[in-house]
Amino acid sequence: MSSGIDGGDVRVEGGGDVSAGKKGRVCYYYDREVGNFYYGPNHPMKPHRLAMTHELVLAYGLHTQMSMFALRKATPTELAQFHTEDYVDFLGRVTPETQHEYVSLMQRFNLGEDCPVFDGLGDFVRLYSGGSIDGARRLNHGLTDVAINWSGGLHHAKKGEASGFCYVNDLVLAILELLKHHARVLYIDIDIHHGDGVEEAFYTTDRVMTVSFHKYGDMFFPGTGALGDVGANRGKRYSVNVPLRDGVDDRTFQSLFQPIMERVMEVYQPGAVVLQCGADSLGGDRLGCFSLSLDGHADCVRFMKKFRVPLLVTGGGGYTKHNVARCWAYETAAVLDAQISESIPMNAYMEYYAPEYRLGVASRWCIENANKVAYLNHVKKVVFDNLKDMEFAPSVQMHEVPPDWLVQLEPEVLKDGAATGQDLFGSGFAPPKRRRREDEREENMNNGVQHH
Repeated sequence: MSSGIDGGDVRVEGGGDVSAGKKGRVCYYYDREVGNFYYGPNHPMKPHRLAMTHELVLAYGLHTQMSMFALRKATPTELAQFHTEDYVDFLGRVTPETQHEYVSLMQRFNLGEDCPVFDGLGDFVRLYSGGSIDGARRLNHGLTDVAINWSGGLHHAKKGEASGFCYVNDLVLAILELLKHHARVLYIDIDIHHGDGVEEAFYTTDRVMTVSFHKYGDMFFPGTGALGDVGANRGKRYSVNVPLRDGVDDRTFQSLFQPIMERVMEVYQPGAVVLQCGADSLGGDRLGCFSLSLDGHADCVRFMKKFRVPLLVTGGGGYTKHNVARCWAYETAAVLDAQISESIPMNAYMEYYAPEYRLGVASRWCIENANKVAYLNHVKKVVFDNLKDMEFAPSVQMHEVPPDWLVQLEPEVLKDGAATGQDLFGSGFAPPKRRRREDEREENMNNGVQHH
């Protein structure tokens, strides 16, 4: 069965063709511009991973089974549904050339080393946020069953400040959109880092339940998400935290994820689900310390999909970018119930997958699983006790639905040329023009990628 990133074969078979999947019931958001942004030299966040993911989606032919939409830039008004107007305004006007003029505002909004100002920052946040907002809207109107936005999932951003490589919290914005049509929305986070920004936004309400499975302790960022953090006021018991230790493997993770999520779905009965699939929980991640395989990670997607509740799937963390691309392409196939080849088909970034050229590759190091049975049983008992004391499917009086802010429900469709990469990347398999050579050299040194 297992194991993807930690060795062995992933659950795939056949050639590059896909089977199953119903075009129109799964929608996918991407724009070639979003993969070209650059946080700066030596910064672990690489938007280039999004271009690599999309190339694999195309190479495997998965795009033929989905409705493909170009990312739309969210408007400042949309961003201000959660974020403060002065923060939104600042993100839209600060540039690398002018940031020295705004020393106090840079500090106030927490921009700097972790969250640098880079070329096109304002466009970047509007693009990835637009995808999550529009995906939520299509779910609201019954136009799709699952919406995928791998560029989204930036879960650390706060109402008035950046945090942890995240500037705008597209997840909160998408959930606010879903709340216009659904009495209850469930948020699930499988990133190795605690989903603090989303939890904080909904900590005092019972209309959103947040469930986060994450590394906790040892001064690990962001330092929140303790087992006893369960929400406050009306939101008490509607924040669920599953703190884990180093070396979590597939069996350990699923021994918690599946029974907890089964119980959550039973008692909370959400009208929609948002699943943040941060890939830094994979084994071998540059900033991570878990040992999940591709299958162990994708099993979370498969498990939540079986409930047949409107589902928004996003990206998140993930800092070994060739494994991020493997993960999210594989999970696109999982959403589609598609079978794809373990041999990676020809694409613009083949050199990143050397020498195996496979979806499943062996991790370069092994981290001992520090999650002992007694600890796991304790975590599970505390979580189940909290869920037992929670009000069953809390009701809410629904009011007139607010408008969809200046948005067409039929966004720009990616052209047929995307099948060969021509519309998105220029001609044939040529990579983006703004691809950074210094980025490639750095990736080489950090991850041992072989270039030919």
